[in-house]
Amino acid sequence: MLNFSKLKLLLVLIPCIWAICSSVPHLNYSRVETFNDAQQALESGVELTASLSNDLQRWPKWLPSKIINLGLDLRGGAHLLVEVSLEDVYSERLNFIWNDVRTKLREMRDEIGSIRRTDSDIGSLKINIEKVEYIGKAVSVIKKLSQPVASLASLNAKTFNVSSIGNNLVIQLSPEEKKILNDRTMAQSLEIIRRRVDEAGTREPSIQRQGERRILVQVPGIGSAEELLQLIGKTAKLTFNAVEARSSNKAKAVGFGRMVLPDATRSDLFYILDSKDVVSGSELTNAQAAFDQNNRPAVSFQFNPSGGRKFGAYTRNNIGSPFAIVLDGEVISAPVIQSHIPGGSGIITGNFSVEESNRLAILLRAGALPAEINVLEQRTIGPELGSDSIKAGRIAAVVGGILVFIFMFVSYGLFGVFANIALIINIALLFSIMALIGATLTLPGIAGIVLTLGMAVDANVLVFERIREELRLKKGPIRSIELGYEKALTSIIDANVTTMIAAIILFVLGSGPVRGFSITLGVGIVTSVFSAIYVTRLFIAIYCARVRPKTLEI
Repeated sequence: MLNFSKLKLLLVLIPCIWAICSSVPHLNYSRVETFNDAQQALESGVELTASLSNDLQRWPKWLPSKIINLGLDLRGGAHLLVEVSLEDVYSERLNFIWNDVRTKLREMRDEIGSIRRTDSDIGSLKINIEKVEYIGKAVSVIKKLSQPVASLASLNAKTFNVSSIGNNLVIQLSPEEKKILNDRTMAQSLEIIRRRVDEAGTREPSIQRQGERRILVQVPGIGSAEELLQLIGKTAKLTFNAVEARSSNKAKAVGFGRMVLPDATRSDLFYILDSKDVVSGSELTNAQAAFDQNNRPAVSFQFNPSGGRKFGAYTRNNIGSPFAIVLDGEVISAPVIQSHIPGGSGIITGNFSVEESNRLAILLRAGALPAEINVLEQRTIGPELGSDSIKAGRIAAVVGGILVFIFMFVSYGLFGVFANIALIINIALLFSIMALIGATLTLPGIAGIVLTLGMAVDANVLVFERIREELRLKKGPIRSIELGYEKALTSIIDANVTTMIAAIILFVLGSGPVRGFSITLGVGIVTSVFSAIYVTRLFIAIYCARVRPKTLEI
């Protein structure tokens, strides 16, 4: 058991050497972090400046530069808990259904008379029918419009259910359809929020779904929760509409197919617009912060081929007419079309600051949220608190490590020194693997590292005590070491497997800092078993091969 073949020796030494080299950047964390940020900025197309060049020289390119990301509680940043308004999605879905239903009922107008949509509860559609005696026939006809829903819960599920109350035909979304809409809306909201946060260049955000309609957003390094809310809080529904007239009266009556929207910058100005979009934001392919001909902040945009054709045709036919750019129910700009704009590109002007134009470009690139979000909780964690947490965690880890080193040396002498060296390699392995997989270190994660220190030597203690027992039975040194590792292996695996199960459960059921702890603990278990069973034994094997001891003082 103490004989290491060349292959086995390489399989032990290579991870150890890699771990030591890869953990070096963590000893110069701020310098490496600045270097990585400069490298990322350069790769994204930022122009090389003197400041950027200095940042790139802060760390040699030939050295490893992967480091563990610091979590919200260590770096500081913003925490938001938001709720998605799923009722908005139900209303949109029912409006889509209403178009089909209205067309079908109009074909039956000779029998059922006039039809009229009336107010109804959220998630339902109520239609008043003039001739109540034909309500049953109308129900039968509309039921045929309900499509099957791909649901594992019910194979016979339909998109909506139809019933009648008096002379009212009532359409309600089925529970299966609502669940599909919920899952789709939450998935879209998560993806769009993630894209908006990533576009802003933030560091390792944590964006997770909680429950049926809530999303938790934690972004380390961002200035405040308000800044984060401005970035992700807008629905960012962009449309381009024809302007019919201007008015100073919000309550001005308009005909069917028209709408009144306020100006984004003036409270006394309203626009009467054609409610049918000329082009929508969903047809945008790109948006960038730019400057107009007067060197004022603006946003340039580019449509896809379909949107470009519609935009070009409209500008060609409406030269001299105003054209409204609507964002989330407000007219942010209403320029007059000066000439035909082919190619599907243009520029949005307005009273923007540079920051606002950049934020608007990010929102438009990421796309519109499928529903409005409401803030339930927001917190800002200052970097000072994170700095204090790092100091406290560092002190705890150093003090804990020193006490473990002393205990192992006093208890086991030279073998304790071998265990301590293996422990240092174990911590290097832990940091290197976490940096490699892109894990985020949180304050509970530091607790996981401290726990790993104790668990790592626990395996060595089991082995050394077994060796002592074999020595008491008058076994030879080499045989005692072999039997010690052989008999302790079952206990080591048992203890670490059960702890690994607990770490997996914490990762699956937990969120945020709890997950950070479980990842650190899980990786620590793997590195601890490797260092205890293989690294320490390698040192002992080398010692025995060189010294060939007649007795062991352990």
